[in-house]
Amino acid sequence: MTRIGIHDLELATAHHVLDLDRLAESNGIDPNKFRLGLGQDEMSVPAPDEDIVTMGASAALPIIERNGMDGIRTLLFATESGVDQSKAAGVSVQRLVGLPPQVRVVEFKQACYGGTAALQAAVGIVSRFPEERVLVIASDVARYELDSPGEPTQGAGAVAMLVSADPSLLEIEPAAGLFTDEVDDFWRPNDSSTAVVDGALSVTAYLDALAGSWDDLQSRGGPGIADIDRILYHQPFTKMAKKAQAHLAQHTGAALSTALTEGEAAEAEGRDTGLAASSLYNRRLGNSYTASVYAALAALLDHDSELEGRRIGLFSYGSGSVSEFITGIVQPGYETRGHADRVSRALDARVPLDVPAYRELHSTVYPSAVDVETPRVTNAPFRFAGISGRARRYERTV
Repeated sequence: MTRIGIHDLELATAHHVLDLDRLAESNGIDPNKFRLGLGQDEMSVPAPDEDIVTMGASAALPIIERNGMDGIRTLLFATESGVDQSKAAGVSVQRLVGLPPQVRVVEFKQACYGGTAALQAAVGIVSRFPEERVLVIASDVARYELDSPGEPTQGAGAVAMLVSADPSLLEIEPAAGLFTDEVDDFWRPNDSSTAVVDGALSVTAYLDALAGSWDDLQSRGGPGIADIDRILYHQPFTKMAKKAQAHLAQHTGAALSTALTEGEAAEAEGRDTGLAASSLYNRRLGNSYTASVYAALAALLDHDSELEGRRIGLFSYGSGSVSEFITGIVQPGYETRGHADRVSRALDARVPLDVPAYRELHSTVYPSAVDVETPRVTNAPFRFAGISGRARRYERTV
């Protein structure tokens, strides 16, 4: 059987960053409520000339530069921060990165789960046409109302993945566990620029979905808990991965470490499944919705040198709710990626915001009925240039 999976992977984020200590102090809150209670240190904030398209294109460009365009006949764009109700964001990316016209482009939406739906669709396409490759992009901007409980869990980021036969990073195994349950834990109405969330219900729904998708994976002949070496979770905030790990340990009866940091790991009990390493990027990005679990994968691949031949479990959750538990085998040579330094430099290069500047950016929403030219701020390869004739305009900067 032909091996199919993730051949290459790239992470991108926004121009600005807000240190959550600043937000906490501005709101009269103990910073540890965010750092320890949520497991978050920073959140990326887009500049006025950035959005899901520019971040997605910025993640995709290095993959194309490294691998070329041959065989890429599909671009799947997953997001819950869509910029248009009709046109797929990936259509703009196709032009920006220079893909030929002979490419199908589709947008996937189901809260934070959409990236996994796109990945599975890509695997299906390659299984039918092994000579083809599929570019998958997961890109989102998490926005909640100012001064709301969800505010410190905002963030922005994009992950691009090249899916192919004989992958260099991660072979996706056939068995998958699924679980869907209609629940109003989180949603964003069409007439709202911010999400609506019931935090307590969302945590419960997430954990129910984890158990349900795990049980389905077992019923489909998937690997048992003892045969999975590392486990990645969707991280709306990294402390959620800790809660999920504890829940899965209880559900399976396995002794799994819930250490979320290196300091905790020294005193933790149970098997280490990579929780601390996989949270390194998301602690600094904030919530990137569809990209979150794949940002965790990027962090694990970049910071764990003992993954070759190991099996990774990935739990993807999208509020509303749809979830999936998949597994994959890490391929020989994965460690030659050398992406850790590049990601760290990109995160360090973000321009800090003070709270008043962040609040001003948060309140900036461009109505489509008014022509506008956005200020030139981002240093990324692509920018959102503004709105003309009710259509969004994008341009390449390099």
